[in-house]
Amino acid sequence: MTTRFTFFAATLLIPAAAACSPKQVSTPAPVDARLARGLAIADSLVRAAVGTSTAGAVLVVSKDGRIVKETAYGFAQRNDYAMHGLDQPVPMRTSTVFDLASVTKVMAGTNAIMLLVDEGKVDVDAPVYTYLPDFRGVHLDSIRVRHLLQHSAGLVQWQPLYYSASNKAQTYQVIRNMPLQWGVGEGRHYSDLSFMLIGYIVERVSGQSLDAFLAQRLYGPLGLPTIGFNPKARGITELASTEQGNVYEKHMVFDSTFAYKYRGDPMSWNGWRQYVLSGEVDDGNSWYANGGVAGHAGLFATARELSVLLDLLIDRGSSGGRQLIKPETVSGFLTRDQYNNYLGWQWPAYLPEGSFSHTGFTGTYVLGVPSQHLSIVLLTNRQNMGTDARGYFPNLTPLQEAVARAIVLGR
Repeated sequence: MTTRFTFFAATLLIPAAAACSPKQVSTPAPVDARLARGLAIADSLVRAAVGTSTAGAVLVVSKDGRIVKETAYGFAQRNDYAMHGLDQPVPMRTSTVFDLASVTKVMAGTNAIMLLVDEGKVDVDAPVYTYLPDFRGVHLDSIRVRHLLQHSAGLVQWQPLYYSASNKAQTYQVIRNMPLQWGVGEGRHYSDLSFMLIGYIVERVSGQSLDAFLAQRLYGPLGLPTIGFNPKARGITELASTEQGNVYEKHMVFDSTFAYKYRGDPMSWNGWRQYVLSGEVDDGNSWYANGGVAGHAGLFATARELSVLLDLLIDRGSSGGRQLIKPETVSGFLTRDQYNNYLGWQWPAYLPEGSFSHTGFTGTYVLGVPSQHLSIVLLTNRQNMGTDARGYFPNLTPLQEAVARAIVLGR
């Protein structure tokens, strides 16, 4: 099998047929036959998904801190606002910048808190009101930072906060005054609101905006040139497009049987965007209510940049000989809790012990496997395919899990 490595490496870097144009690729580091086989399987899985489940994709895999696969597939924008195919679709490139959606929660919100824990400025077991002094109340007093990171604070999972707020200060007040949906610590209930609060804590404690803090303390020192919030405002143009306005959230607001139920009057606000989103965060609460910078959504990056951040955690906070996050902080955040997950991160139970992952609504997926010193980033723009007859975007969970199994488990 080892004599076939050259063949595997070459085939893995062939551009996806769906794009019909050159892609930016990198010469991969050598891999053994087992990993080469897994990469080949993953490659074929992603190729098959392009044009059916997603407009395009970028897959980056790192082994022992070295890129072993970096391939772009399909299109960064395939369809227009009416979801009609463009006469000249925009080809996907490995340098394309993606809206990460909820991957923001780990690559921005969680990382920022880790840095502040390192400095002794945040204690995850302290009450939230330690850092947001007016976050007080009969039940709010018992919510700790750890609860926010665990999604166990009892907060509502989602509401269109932009119906009541148009900036961070107003949004924070709406969250603070909203009744809890569950008891504090009662269980894990994934909540965007929890990570909006994480972002507010970072800003209050650091005295900087979330984007400025991360640029100065993490992304800059790592030499990551494009990762950040509001990329269009920063002059970044090589972007993966998502959906037409906020068709999915609008559906949720107007249809009480679809996904999360809105509790208010759907007609009381009408600021919906009316164009294909490119360089503007898809998430409405981030864009309309937080100016595009929030702890739960709004981060944009290339796949390679996310690979660097995954490797940072796999290397216990070290990168290029520099210790950016203390090993004990990384270990503390990546120790499974009573809900069988981590602080911020999720545990993929079908993969080796210690593996950590997260997904994003736009079709993004990141995975770290410390036992194999392996990181996987699969970014897609599934929303640019439009929704099905029921209003749902293509389900990429089977693809994400199949790619992970192929690369990590060899099957």
